Amino acid sequence: MKRTVFFISDGTAITAETLGHSLITQFPGVEFDQVRMPFVDDLEKCGAAVKAINQASQRDGAPAIVFNTIVDESLCSVINASEGVMLDLFATFLSPMEQALGVAHEPTVGRAHGVANLDRYEHRMEATNYAMNHDDGVSVDFRDADLVLVGVSRCGKTPTCLYMALHFGVRAANYPLTPEDLDEMRLPSFLRRYRHKLVGLSIDPERLSQIRQTRKPDSRYASPRQCRMEVDAAANLLRMEGITTFETTHASIEEIASRVLLQLGMQREMF
Repeated sequence: MKRTVFFISDGTAITAETLGHSLITQFPGVEFDQVRMPFVDDLEKCGAAVKAINQASQRDGAPAIVFNTIVDESLCSVINASEGVMLDLFATFLSPMEQALGVAHEPTVGRAHGVANLDRYEHRMEATNYAMNHDDGVSVDFRDADLVLVGVSRCGKTPTCLYMALHFGVRAANYPLTPEDLDEMRLPSFLRRYRHKLVGLSIDPERLSQIRQTRKPDSRYASPRQCRMEVDAAANLLRMEGITTFETTHASIEEIASRVLLQLGMQREMF
């Protein structure tokens, strides 16, 4: 079975796509062709969206699925006239929230992913700059870090740090355990003083070899033997040092980040 899914919004469409994608993953037997349509904020763009929805519905022989977060009701009515199955995410939840809060909502385009709060936005950007300046051992002064990820090279430390910075404003640093560190089987002295901030990441050696091959093909760095040696040594070192370690092989960055923040007891509001 194949169905086309549209994520439509008068803003970035991030909300529609995030929730919509979470829902369609619950149907692994269906092949979804996903179409993202942001900034559908006037009648002309709505008309183009309706045309695309109808064409996809006719092509698939079944109505397209439409996740919609358009705020303007008049624009929503245009989209609703299409041949698709409409899932208005805001309409679904706003009415119960109004009843629970006892106040009416104030329709505003782009509030969730705009710069409504400048201080929060600047904090997020500062955290992102921190993650980049403390990536891969570039700087080992971790006094201002909220946490430090450690593990062998290419095990997922950098993207996890950037995700936590961008979404939660976490000042996340990372340090790659080098072959020299692993030979000594002891954390470097500059890491030991930040033990309470450390979280380890591990990865399957075969997967690590594949990742490293794209970076340095046919090198000793990417060889299965070297990867096995580093992963095993890192696991033993982190275990010996009492550092909690998470497996990244089959985990998404979102899952890794959530587990790390939970481990450190860090309750952070998503920005």
